Amino acid sequence: MATVLSVSGSPSVSSRTQRLLRHLDDRLLAQGHDVIALDVRTVPAEALLGADFRHPAIVEAAELFARADGVVVATPVYKASYSGVLKALLDLLPQYALAGKTVLPLATGGSTAHVLAIDYALRPVLSSMGAAHIVQGWFTLDQDITVRDDGSLAVAAQADEALGRVVDQFSAALGRSPVLAAAG
Repeated sequence: MATVLSVSGSPSVSSRTQRLLRHLDDRLLAQGHDVIALDVRTVPAEALLGADFRHPAIVEAAELFARADGVVVATPVYKASYSGVLKALLDLLPQYALAGKTVLPLATGGSTAHVLAIDYALRPVLSSMGAAHIVQGWFTLDQDITVRDDGSLAVAAQADEALGRVVDQFSAALGRSPVLAAAG
């Protein structure tokens, strides 16, 4: 199957966005994909803020993007846009780091007023980076994501169903990826 890079653009250690993304990674793993997790918050700040293209962590991130057949990008929405830490990383990647890749954009936020952040903020930058196919993204309300006392995740049934559908569409699109078709 495909190699999927799963990118959490949350700056928070206790991120619901990151936990939700790892929940979705499990679904992709169950479908036979190899999943590589990348939490942007673990990339050294001096590399991101100093625009150090040669920093080993930036070089490694670029290599992860290059190896992936598909990329899931998840971000909390701040001020009607994706997170600054995600922006900082995307700015340091090669211009066409997503060339030939299938991409699934995901966002979380406190209000449905931010639902268009995927289409008006995130999708354009992913497209400008050469994504071959950007599948339908999904916005999940913070209130639909609960971290239990034991650290496990609970996702509201309706939200989990919808997320399952978009992940399945992404998985199916990976099977039709031009890169995979050429390799086969």
